[in-house]
Amino acid sequence: MVKKLLVTAAGLLLVICFLGGTKYAQIASMIAAGKAAVPPTDTISTFAAKREQWRPMVNAVGSVAAVQGVTLSNEVAGIVSRVAFESGATVAAGDVLVELDSSTEQAQLHVAEAAADLARINLDRARDLREKQTIAASELDTAEAQAKQAVAQVENLRAFVAKKTLRAPFAGRLGIREINLGQYLVAGTAIVTLQSLDPIYVDFFLPQQNLAMAVVGQDVTVISDADPSHPRQGNVTAIAAEVETATRNVKFQATFANADGMLRPGMFVNVSIYQNQPRDVIVVPATAILYAAYGNSVYVVEKSKEGESLVANQHFVSLGETRGDFVEITQGLNADAQVVSGGAFKLRNGAPVNVDNTKAPATSLTPKPADS
Repeated sequence: MVKKLLVTAAGLLLVICFLGGTKYAQIASMIAAGKAAVPPTDTISTFAAKREQWRPMVNAVGSVAAVQGVTLSNEVAGIVSRVAFESGATVAAGDVLVELDSSTEQAQLHVAEAAADLARINLDRARDLREKQTIAASELDTAEAQAKQAVAQVENLRAFVAKKTLRAPFAGRLGIREINLGQYLVAGTAIVTLQSLDPIYVDFFLPQQNLAMAVVGQDVTVISDADPSHPRQGNVTAIAAEVETATRNVKFQATFANADGMLRPGMFVNVSIYQNQPRDVIVVPATAILYAAYGNSVYVVEKSKEGESLVANQHFVSLGETRGDFVEITQGLNADAQVVSGGAFKLRNGAPVNVDNTKAPATSLTPKPADS
């Protein structure tokens, strides 16, 4: 019985040793294959970090305002007898826009003119009689006062009749008509807006720390959503004398030519202010930047230690200003370094790469996407 147990134990031991040896051989083979394996080469596109000169710039959101703009209204009450303009029309200073019925005032004016003529005749007669010592000096004084009073009454009625006609106070473009023919208007009724559009103002605010960056005469560029492909050039023409205490911002006003009328009062525009003195910067495409909470980085294509292949090494960088498709690198990268501009997301530090720039996207400081 003991002999059988020993034989069985020996058999089991031999089986275990055989299985262990087989498994060890398999694992050793897998480890050797892993060490011999070559990681796949990723295809990427590159961009040579370049040195450029950028003029310091500050961006802001501005609001377009008319050099002259007003909502026209009537000074006196009356019924609209004539509307002499079309909505949206361009008018010159002094053009008649609206006439109110003035028939009653015209009749009163005729009566006053007749009274003024009679008072003038009486005054002339009184002067003749006074020269002949026929009347007292007090009667001549009375005649002169009555003549002046009659003339003043005529002038008063003429001024009142003139107020029945609304004229354009300056040249500009009219808005939408708010009144109708035959409508009774109380004094102060809004009739139509009038805006002077060329030139035109753009008002914007900058933080107080940027106060020294913009001076009167400084170049300003604006882009509106209504015409994004045509930036407009203007100049700072006024700076507020005070800083707003609530926001610590300073108000600026720039003037722009607007012959086509594309800039309208109340419109929002993107404002860019450039300083005259440029500065040297190193820039790379925005697609080359890998953003992360622990630090931003780029991959730089370099030769491997053996010098036979190309590898991508990660470099942590400090970023500056962004313009168009480019990002400024303030620290961590030299000019002419070949950075990975396409495919960086799939790389790891030291990964072998194959460069193919045939499908590299175009980059520009003023990109104009086709689907924008």
